[in-house]
Amino acid sequence: MRADRLVSLVLLMRRRGRLSAATLARELEVSTRTVLRDMEALSAAGVPVHAERGRHGGFALLPGFRTELTGLNHDESLALLVAGSRRGAQAFGLGSALASAMLKVVDALPDSHRDTATGVAERLLIDPETDLLSRRVVAEELPDPVVSQVRRAVFAGLRLRIRYAATGRPARWRTVDPIGLVTVRERGYLLAAREGADRTYRLSRILAAEELDEPARRPERIDLERAWQDRSTRFRTGGDQVTVLVRVDPARREELLDTALDVLAEAADPDGRLRLTLTFQDARHAEWALWQLATHAEALTPQWLRTALRERADALAARYAAPPDAGEPGETA
Repeated sequence: MRADRLVSLVLLMRRRGRLSAATLARELEVSTRTVLRDMEALSAAGVPVHAERGRHGGFALLPGFRTELTGLNHDESLALLVAGSRRGAQAFGLGSALASAMLKVVDALPDSHRDTATGVAERLLIDPETDLLSRRVVAEELPDPVVSQVRRAVFAGLRLRIRYAATGRPARWRTVDPIGLVTVRERGYLLAAREGADRTYRLSRILAAEELDEPARRPERIDLERAWQDRSTRFRTGGDQVTVLVRVDPARREELLDTALDVLAEAADPDGRLRLTLTFQDARHAEWALWQLATHAEALTPQWLRTALRERADALAARYAAPPDAGEPGETA
């Protein structure tokens, strides 16, 4: 909302002093043109904003100006509830609300506490965009209007009409009774019921949402963690799952377990390797997981998996057995 953005502009300038339009636009995730329009609106409302031109110019407040607009709105309060995990705020479409709420919290602190808090914050980095191997963490894109409608229906206890695109199927409308929201590894999910049956929907696959003016048919109280565990168990035990017996280097055990659905049995071989009985979602999942570990893991059964991995290895060996074709990228004359 524009009013929240105007307050955030004032608080940013109060906390950090003179800031360029480009910096403000980046902080608020809007265009520089929007920032310029907002500055005009602040001036018209009597906020003493002044612009400084030049290479190091920008927008700033006149010295001594202070605003009492530090009250948290509904979304900002929700954002603080999930602030223990920045991922949670992003997964539920509350990222911008969290940033705005934290600005208000900092502004409301006494001067001595504010200096300490901002100093500590500069020494903490939570969930950076890349890990130590420079692998980028890709967060799901969630359209704000859609997620806002879903959130409102969940909290208000109203039925919801969503246009959902399941994997490999055309998008279609369906009416659901929302129960709760869950975030797992940068992904947000809507737990709901449809025609009395439990359903789980990825938020990123909800293309449109309409809040209906009728109460949701759901239990008055629900243990959301238990509900998620139950659905997770059903997911792991359904579909075209396969069971695989694997020998793996102990140093790569955790990496393998991160990709498997479940561990049914585990024992140590005399040579120190581990023998694991694992389940995977389907044949492709099992083949992909074992291929990632190369010679650090060996599928003992089923035979079709051993055959598939051998054929992959044969194809790779054949590709590198002959010299590259002329004109290949990186080849020198």
